Amino acid sequence: MKRILWFRRDLRIEDNPLLSLGGEVLPIFIFDTNILERLQRDDKRVSFIFGAVVKLKEALRQMGLDLKVFFGDPVEIFAYLETLGFDEVAASGDYDAYAKQRDIRVSHLLHFRYLHDTYIFEPKEILKEDKTPYLVFTPFYNKAKAHFSKQHLSAYAFAKDQQLFRISYEGMTVLKEQKETGLPLTVESLGFSENMPKVETPQIKLNRLKEALSSYQTNREYMDKEATSHLSCDLRFGTISIRAVLRFLAEQKRQGVQTEPFFRQLVFRDFYAYLLYHFPYLETENYKYRFKGIKNEVKYDLFCRGMTGVPIVDAGVRELLQTGLMHNRVRMICASFFTKDLLLPWQWGEAFFAKHLLDYDAASNVLSWQWSAGTGIDPQPYFRIFNPYLQSKKFDKEARYIKKWIPELAFVKAKDLHDENVLFEHYIEGYPKPVVRHKEAALAALAYFKGRLK
Repeated sequence: MKRILWFRRDLRIEDNPLLSLGGEVLPIFIFDTNILERLQRDDKRVSFIFGAVVKLKEALRQMGLDLKVFFGDPVEIFAYLETLGFDEVAASGDYDAYAKQRDIRVSHLLHFRYLHDTYIFEPKEILKEDKTPYLVFTPFYNKAKAHFSKQHLSAYAFAKDQQLFRISYEGMTVLKEQKETGLPLTVESLGFSENMPKVETPQIKLNRLKEALSSYQTNREYMDKEATSHLSCDLRFGTISIRAVLRFLAEQKRQGVQTEPFFRQLVFRDFYAYLLYHFPYLETENYKYRFKGIKNEVKYDLFCRGMTGVPIVDAGVRELLQTGLMHNRVRMICASFFTKDLLLPWQWGEAFFAKHLLDYDAASNVLSWQWSAGTGIDPQPYFRIFNPYLQSKKFDKEARYIKKWIPELAFVKAKDLHDENVLFEHYIEGYPKPVVRHKEAALAALAYFKGRLK
């Protein structure tokens, strides 16, 4: 058997189903020009992925394999590889619209072997008795817990009979008229500038999570407490396997640590991917209601620059712009403010996050924005509206998070940053007054939504 091992969202050698397949193999990674052309030239994700690809190549070499790196359109690349006599291409499933369409096109050229890797459960593994997908998380979670077994923790072993396909593995390959052209293996060869985000290894993150896990349920919402795992980027690009995280949780549970709250979040991640798999139109369309938002470029620009005058919202956006990250509670606050207070289309907000989030995952991002807009698969209707001032007062009482990301507010009393009236009444040099009054905006949002229920 001659097969292509297509690394995508699994940039590691440990516990990787691709490397459990034997025979003559060609490990590859493709820097997809269809994706790259939409990104800014200093996109942090490109540097992160590039660094992970280089590490993967080195790790494969140490085990007697290698990684051939391509730069171009995957369909064109596989049209070329098909001429080299391969029997199949193996890759882990990817559920967003572009990935599914791309994989279908590739499958017309070579037999496509899908492997399950990115999530805990396969898309059709957790279904209702009538074999239809769940629409509500709690019954999905209960079924998932009952179905969960040791098999979901099992690590993949390396195949013992792998042989490396003979081909040049140096540099990076571009195809022109079905002929290989070489480029240096550098970020600059991709047309990007190096902009490596500050990242820690997955193991360091797990070690820190070990200390925080016992208080995870109560502390995860607070911006000034180190309670979250920071593993979202690693799970997104597969620099750690979901099974490795589950085995870590199992070990902590054996030691008497409460792991259920964190496990629940991992299953929630599965649920959103599951929904996007079964309802692919959700990537751009509402599940319910006719809410489309009101397009307003001025308000959108203020939000995207972190200059709405609402401290917790602006702090979140500035953290995102500077680091590619944003605390999960702040993501919900920002999305609620965007869709309810500003009444902007959720698709605009989703696209803004997609542009900047280092851990961007289509399913999690899309379904979270639909949740905030009240248009998604969720029992809570449209009238869920967060008060950003009450949220910041509860989860960032001393305004440490706000002041970290908005230094011009460093001298302002914390209690005043949670008080809309104070922000309207006092001039703060270099910082704007709030773009809307929350109560008025919330009432206007309710009127707008109700008007579209008829």
